[in-house]
Amino acid sequence: MNKIEPRATGRASNVPKQDLRAWLAQMEAAGEVKHVSGAEREEEIGGIVDFHQRKIGNPAVLFDDIPGYPRGHRVLANILTSVKRINLTLGNPPDGSEMELVRYWRRYMKEAKSIPPVTLPTGAVLENVKEGNDIDLFKIPVPKWHEHDGGYYIGTGCMVVMRDPDSGWINYGAYRVQAHDKNVASVMCSKGKHGDMIQKKYHQRGQPCPIAVVCGMHPALFMIAGLEIPYGKNEYDVAGGLLGEPVEVIMGPKTGLPIPAHAEIAFEGFIHPNDLIDEGPLGEWTGYYAGGLKKEPAIRIETMMYRDNPILLGAIPGIPPDDDSFYRGTYRSGAVWNQLEAAGVPDVKGVWSHAAGGSRLWLTVAIKQMYAGHSKQAGLIASQCHAGAYVNRFVVVVDDDIDPADMDKVIWAMCTRFDPREGLETLRGCWSSALDPMAYAPDDPRNARVVIDACRPWSRRDTFPIEARPSKELDARIRAKWASVLPKGS
Repeated sequence: MNKIEPRATGRASNVPKQDLRAWLAQMEAAGEVKHVSGAEREEEIGGIVDFHQRKIGNPAVLFDDIPGYPRGHRVLANILTSVKRINLTLGNPPDGSEMELVRYWRRYMKEAKSIPPVTLPTGAVLENVKEGNDIDLFKIPVPKWHEHDGGYYIGTGCMVVMRDPDSGWINYGAYRVQAHDKNVASVMCSKGKHGDMIQKKYHQRGQPCPIAVVCGMHPALFMIAGLEIPYGKNEYDVAGGLLGEPVEVIMGPKTGLPIPAHAEIAFEGFIHPNDLIDEGPLGEWTGYYAGGLKKEPAIRIETMMYRDNPILLGAIPGIPPDDDSFYRGTYRSGAVWNQLEAAGVPDVKGVWSHAAGGSRLWLTVAIKQMYAGHSKQAGLIASQCHAGAYVNRFVVVVDDDIDPADMDKVIWAMCTRFDPREGLETLRGCWSSALDPMAYAPDDPRNARVVIDACRPWSRRDTFPIEARPSKELDARIRAKWASVLPKGS
């Protein structure tokens, strides 16, 4: 393949939707970015991000003037931890609610177009191209995100790009990537994930696996990396549909893998058979160091590319809620809702995957009860459908008068409508992960989970005590007359 030369400063074309800097400007205008100057990368950047991730709705944080690095070499984190920023990223009204966002994902999964990427001869990511001894991952201010991490993770808010050797299918996913040396990184793909499957195909042939890692991109591209896109479907096609235009890519000079032309930072290389390196630990999305230090595939880097004044994107796992859990939870809620309907469960009124469970460990399903056993059916299917099965712990089913995203109301329903003698099911031997601290054993990543029926008992649905709350009609009259004295959003 012909070598790609560094491009001159400037834009390959005017496509602001695909540029992280355009997204950043949009969030600045909305008052959604906090600037931090002078924080160092060993402890302070990660510590400041952790404070911002402790509550949903805090602003994104942009770090500059990082000691030891040129001004303009920036780090951006806490990107998708608010409904407002997710809505703005997707082109939705910024004041849309959580459940409106879930409904958006439901429609998207059913109706979205696939728009294939287009290849450009050059792009902004090629403003600086390094090969051989000139490669140095640590030219980028990669933080140690958590105090007890085993190293520096350049890939958290990232895209890891591979090509299936049989079909040519391009896959990209959000797998964690640790920087070890100037030209050596590692990648950790959980068993059964698409990246792991593709690697194995090359290695079974005795061949190295080409790989490209993108570490700064428009958050819509990152969103797609973290979602369960079906096997064989190109994430670039899906991202194009989400953006409403083709993703512009350049081809990696050594691997021929597509890399977003407007990316901030990217590198490419090869994973050779049996080439493993100590990886971790990293504080993960369950909030623990459950994975420990392990051997993972090494990436031998052959090309490094980055823009002038590059921005490293961080989506930091940790004690939920975190930068992973909130946006994935809204998508997962829509996916579970669709899969419940596809399995024949009627009158589902809402699904919520709670951020405190890392978007996986807790699901709430709201239904309008139609027949005896309906609530139990909904809970059992939600716990085992593809979108809900991986590393789940609790599924709670509530009546349709409960907003599944309002945990005060969900807990109230559990406390007053749940009978442990009849409404509790325990399931054993379920699909989990080594990152789950309650999986059976390190070499047996299964777990147990419960399904809780917190609906009014079917046999008492007409005689259950009425709620101590004004009727909808009285609510409407009070709002109409006394809106000026009521709490905002009432």
